[in-house]
Amino acid sequence: MYRFLFSSKWLGYLLLAVIFATACVFLGRWQMDRRAETLAEINRVLTNYSATPVPFAAVKDEFNNLEPEKEWTQVELKGAYDAAGQRIVRNRPLNGQPGYEVVVPFKLVSGETVVIDRGWLPIGNNNPGRPDSIPAPPAGEVTAVVRLKAGEPTLQRGAPDGQLASIDLPVYAEELGYPLLTGAYGQLASETPPAAEMPFPFPMPSTEEGTHLSYSLQWFAFGVLMFVGFGYAARQQARNAEIDAEDAEDDGASDSGSPGHSAAAAARRRPHVPRKRKHPTAEEEEDALLDAQGY
Repeated sequence: MYRFLFSSKWLGYLLLAVIFATACVFLGRWQMDRRAETLAEINRVLTNYSATPVPFAAVKDEFNNLEPEKEWTQVELKGAYDAAGQRIVRNRPLNGQPGYEVVVPFKLVSGETVVIDRGWLPIGNNNPGRPDSIPAPPAGEVTAVVRLKAGEPTLQRGAPDGQLASIDLPVYAEELGYPLLTGAYGQLASETPPAAEMPFPFPMPSTEEGTHLSYSLQWFAFGVLMFVGFGYAARQQARNAEIDAEDAEDDGASDSGSPGHSAAAAARRRPHVPRKRKHPTAEEEEDALLDAQGY
């Protein structure tokens, strides 16, 4: 019944089903990998974002080479801002609005210098390509609490004077002309004493898992449904072939019937014609005689 499955056409259909299902499995696994990355980021945020700040000395190595699980760790820094080295970072959207981030070198009392991202500013209305104003950091000795963030890669595009294309710490150090710790920077959480004006603070990162799990399950389901559809099509083809075979068998039986049976069937189909009598009745003879005499 299913011998047609070994035909070239149906083998081609099966190959297409296998290719489609394989692609669905690949996409489903890709979504699962993205979900795993998202869950790891959520775990880091929940563990480190609001934890008690640790002193710089305890995490100094992280400013040279940040371990992923230490991202968002709160660190307490003591030192002073180098306002002359302040820069703004271009193309930094926040809540769908384009803008800038303000980064400033922070010279620690221990002698090292790190970079602090003090917040976000919207695009200016008065000066195209710049914020209308950039709040200055507080002068003198400052105690800042920051959250660790990894430095960003180099972008193949330039930036105007006083601006950076990304938070690329080695490039920033070259502009400043003195060494920075380039493995990580700090996103400002608070500072004491506070500045008179502040950029907009950063919101807490999202802890929503998103739709990666549902998308992965959908892709796996599509792969399974492809084989379900192939099986259904094969079943329909087999049923149609079975019906065609039964019809052919019935037609062959009617064409090969016996002669007697055919003659009897033809006789049954012939219309009935009444037979004529050979001799007229007495009444018929009397009627004919009267007709001849004119009565």
